[in-house]
Amino acid sequence: MIRFDRVWKRYANGRDAVSDLTLEVDRGEMVFLTGHSGAGKSTLLKLIALIERPSRGTLVVNGQQTGTLRRSKIPAFRRQIGVVFQDHKLLMDRPVYDNVALPLVIAGVPEKEIGKRVRASLDQVGLLGREHSRPIELSTGEQQRVGIARAVISKPPILIADEPTGNLDPDLAVEIMNLFRRFNEVGVTVVVASHDVHLIERYGARRVVLEGGRITSGNAEPDLPHMQAST
Repeated sequence: MIRFDRVWKRYANGRDAVSDLTLEVDRGEMVFLTGHSGAGKSTLLKLIALIERPSRGTLVVNGQQTGTLRRSKIPAFRRQIGVVFQDHKLLMDRPVYDNVALPLVIAGVPEKEIGKRVRASLDQVGLLGREHSRPIELSTGEQQRVGIARAVISKPPILIADEPTGNLDPDLAVEIMNLFRRFNEVGVTVVVASHDVHLIERYGARRVVLEGGRITSGNAEPDLPHMQAST
């Protein structure tokens, strides 16, 4: 599903955010990325979503090599990946409905179908009935749920999240992480960057530790039991 093969990402200032990284995430797997601030977690997720391209090496996501993908193909590529941000990135002057519907509007989905899928996505995250609320009227946890509903409305096979519980209290953090587990249980490949080791340990998923853009702990390839279960 996701395969990094000796990938480097060097920014214009000369800093290597990811260095000689090899990592494989199996289809339907849930993986946590941990490490201190600046370890390379966010860059790794940006590479998966093709927000950034590798400087060197090969990255294949769902059968597509991101380093050589033509610019015209990027919008279609990104529709197969749901992205959840720590700061939600919601349109604060638009209602919840518009925020969740945005990916489908961009994709040109008919309005009747959009309405059905917005309600279904909000139902999945426990916010059905809040379509007309504005984000400012919601709690921080509810705003994060809106962000998750928007990320999954296109039914992507891959869901990535960058510190999705960083601004939440412990109980809300568990609720949000349980949502990711639920999506994973129905076959979605989930990659979550988080510094909350105690929270991660509740889920028993593979943990990959980054430091200085390199993997310092955790398997670069899926664990054998998971691979057996997925075949």
